[in-house]
Amino acid sequence: MINVQPYANPMYFVWLVLALIPLMVGLFYGRRLQIYEAILSAAVLVLIFGGNKWHQGVALIVYMIWQVVLVQVYARYRRQHNATWVFIVTVIVSIIPLVLVKLTPAITGGHNSWWGFLGVSYLSFKAVQVIMELRDATIKTMPIWDFVRFLLFFPTVSSGPIDRFRRFQKDYTEAPSQSDYLYMVGKGVHSIFLGLLYKFVLGYLFGSVMLPSVAQAALAQRGAFFGLGLSWPLVGYMYVYSMYLFFDFAGYSLFAVGVSNLMGIDTPVNFNQPFRALNIKDFWNRWHMTLSFWFRDFVFMRTTFFIMKHKLVKNRVHVSQVAYLVNFLIMGFWHGVTWYYIVYGLFHAGAIIINDIWLRYKKRHRKQLPHNRWTQALAIVVTFNVVCFSFLIFSGFLNTLWFTHGMR
Repeated sequence: MINVQPYANPMYFVWLVLALIPLMVGLFYGRRLQIYEAILSAAVLVLIFGGNKWHQGVALIVYMIWQVVLVQVYARYRRQHNATWVFIVTVIVSIIPLVLVKLTPAITGGHNSWWGFLGVSYLSFKAVQVIMELRDATIKTMPIWDFVRFLLFFPTVSSGPIDRFRRFQKDYTEAPSQSDYLYMVGKGVHSIFLGLLYKFVLGYLFGSVMLPSVAQAALAQRGAFFGLGLSWPLVGYMYVYSMYLFFDFAGYSLFAVGVSNLMGIDTPVNFNQPFRALNIKDFWNRWHMTLSFWFRDFVFMRTTFFIMKHKLVKNRVHVSQVAYLVNFLIMGFWHGVTWYYIVYGLFHAGAIIINDIWLRYKKRHRKQLPHNRWTQALAIVVTFNVVCFSFLIFSGFLNTLWFTHGMR
């Protein structure tokens, strides 16, 4: 059996669009062909998790049974009860597979967890989100097939964007009008072609053509600056990797959004010109937005509420600072249990805390501090460089430069 990786090459889109034509015709006439869509989705998932990836398919099936049973049990419990400890236990049990996936390589010296499969992180985010919204009573019931369809929506299953259940369900149950659907198709086609430019042209240029060269040049300068390897090639690596990371990931996200639009689902976009951000908080409102907003709503806000409810910190400013630290530390661990991912999280926590201090100072002294297009340009340049430095940390290249001595 063949194995197909989503959005890996242009031919994937040719076959996918051909398969989507019946669904698109139905949507054009105001009908969602649910049975056909279910069959198509199952077929795509089999191709993604079949072949030499069959073990990932088995892990996905076990994972889905795990989450379905857990959510159904909690949904029934929540109709009559609302104990905090039950909610916490439910969330912990829900993220156990993800925790195992992240911890296993660190514990076993690089061996992956049996639970690992493509998209486990994004499915976990959506499952935890549903549990939290059941707790908040913003979701009253959770039919099994609605939950399964939400988690396994194939355009976004591998790398997001992270949708919200109520928004997704509304799109799915209410077929768009003909004019609205034509507009969605136009957006979808634009997103796919822009994604092709990002992923297969610019991403290839930065990632496959330029990145190996600057990496080799930086490694050749290991002894620079007292043995720290700080050199101009390392600076070049920082910028090239940042461009590669953006164009590659933004390209994948555009593909997912574009295909979703063709299927009549208005999946939220993930990037909004992040390198034009005026400060680090503005950056996180533009970069990987569905992840950023997920952490804001389900980690930062709940941490803030918990601290204030239990009066753990009296000063409101310090409350937000602690919440930022928790938020980005968890985000760092989510990427992986390595020093550079954790430092990446702490770096962004520190950056956003410093940014908040600066914004409060700026507000108090707004008459003395200039605000014009030149100061805005300076803010963009500073933010861009801070972000690129954080991506250098995130890349793990410093780990190779400093600690992988066998590559000297």
